Amino acid sequence: MMQSLTIRRPDDLHLHLRDGALLHGVLPESARHFARALIMPNLVPPVVTGAQASAYRDRIMAALPAGAAFTPLMTLYLTETTDPADVAAAAATGLITAVKLYPAGATTNSQSGVRDFGKVRAVLETMAGLGLPLCVHGEVTTPEVDIFDREAVFIDTVLDPLRRATPGLRVVLEHVTTAEGVAYVRAGGDTLAASITAHHLVINRNHILAGGIRPHNYCLPVAKREVHRRALVEAATSGEPGFFLGTDSAPHVDAAKEAACGCAGCFTATNALPILAQVFEDAGALDRLEAFTSGHGAGFYHLPVTDAHLTLVRGGAAVWPAKIFTEAGPVTVFNPGFPVHWHVEA
Repeated sequence: MMQSLTIRRPDDLHLHLRDGALLHGVLPESARHFARALIMPNLVPPVVTGAQASAYRDRIMAALPAGAAFTPLMTLYLTETTDPADVAAAAATGLITAVKLYPAGATTNSQSGVRDFGKVRAVLETMAGLGLPLCVHGEVTTPEVDIFDREAVFIDTVLDPLRRATPGLRVVLEHVTTAEGVAYVRAGGDTLAASITAHHLVINRNHILAGGIRPHNYCLPVAKREVHRRALVEAATSGEPGFFLGTDSAPHVDAAKEAACGCAGCFTATNALPILAQVFEDAGALDRLEAFTSGHGAGFYHLPVTDAHLTLVRGGAAVWPAKIFTEAGPVTVFNPGFPVHWHVEA
């Protein structure tokens, strides 16, 4: 049995850092293990222009712990008034790595998202010409669609028509959660990829609802049936380049999670890598972990692989703090619900 594994420092290609006091509290958790992260732009107000992305990047860099080696990869929030010229200018300077599409109302701070996809046609065509990826929160928000069906319906009614109408557009189906999503990505060619979270690899909808509501397992897209979780594990551990890590680590203070109408998001920045090592070991695929965390995503985003390395060590049950305490309030760390025998060597 393998007792240690050295891999390139990973990329987290879907990360929420928030802002202000929460940013300062949670950023060290990602910077400890990850070399780079694709930063989500759904702040209040959202990051919609190059100037706003530059200012947000400055705030992230100012909040980094001394000596931390961490690069934020910035994104813009796509709205119906996004200026294609501003997107092109931000991409030309290397300021942004992608643009994020939130269907309006799909998740946290998505109220400014897209309702009429015809109004973003010029932006998408500009992005296709530049090779700039579109990161998609893949859910419809119409109330007649069951929350557990939103991803599959989105693929059929929004994503596939959008890709057909914009040849060459490079798309990431972020935090894919269904067997249908996995199959669609596999059939999509080299302009389509998917990120997979650590928490969707270990929980199904029973972990949210069975035996009582567990708010810290509630996320969007919501965890689905066990058959879908198994499809995600198979995809992540397959070694196929179209699947890579994006944790979607999404901090909310406990007061916002443990409420009558709690916020969606699992905070996994602290323990994503040990959990992933356990999942890959259990699947007999530890030799494919580095590609999933540190290779495939860099390849899709046309980034060089990282030069630095870290070592995961197998031993007794891993221990991490139950909560991260920030000036905004405590944030509960995701609990996978089973023993994890890997930790990142200090």
